[in-house]
Amino acid sequence: MIAGALTFLAQTLGNLFAIAVLLRFMMQLFRVPFRNPFAQFIVAVTDFAVKPLRRVVPGFAGLDWACLVAAFLAEFAVVLVSYWLDGFPFALAGGGVWPVMLGLAAVRLLSLTVYLVIGLTLVRALLSWVNAHSPLMPVVYELTEPFLAPLRRIVPMVANVDLTPLVLFIIGQLILMLPIMALERALLGAL
Repeated sequence: MIAGALTFLAQTLGNLFAIAVLLRFMMQLFRVPFRNPFAQFIVAVTDFAVKPLRRVVPGFAGLDWACLVAAFLAEFAVVLVSYWLDGFPFALAGGGVWPVMLGLAAVRLLSLTVYLVIGLTLVRALLSWVNAHSPLMPVVYELTEPFLAPLRRIVPMVANVDLTPLVLFIIGQLILMLPIMALERALLGAL
């Protein structure tokens, strides 16, 4: 029972941190202004890990790749702690287990990224109905527009209702169900 609670705690804290670092990377990728209170919060929460990693992982193409490394390391720690608390015999498994654990961390980070895009799209839809002038709206808009804009060229408006968030939800779920789940099953099969 304690192992289950510790696993839950490790997964929750690790995934929340990975989400924060992914948000920081995406805000930089999509040129979201960092003057927003939400963006400043994300930077403040992730600085302790990102700043030291910048000494080792240089930026490239104007992006802070240390953010992705921090997110990957967080997911790798979550995978290791989860398996360790579950009683996985790391000592008996041999050296072949480490590439599988690294692969699982990468797949789970990819999955978390898809969930993040789905969640941001949901927040954007809700804010557009409830409070379109929220201070959070400019950040959410800039983070979701690169995913929604291409879909708007394909999906027509129906009675002045934008259905692209719904289409993005469906595409995100299909990505989670097909390639990501297949990758995770293949990796778990190697254990």
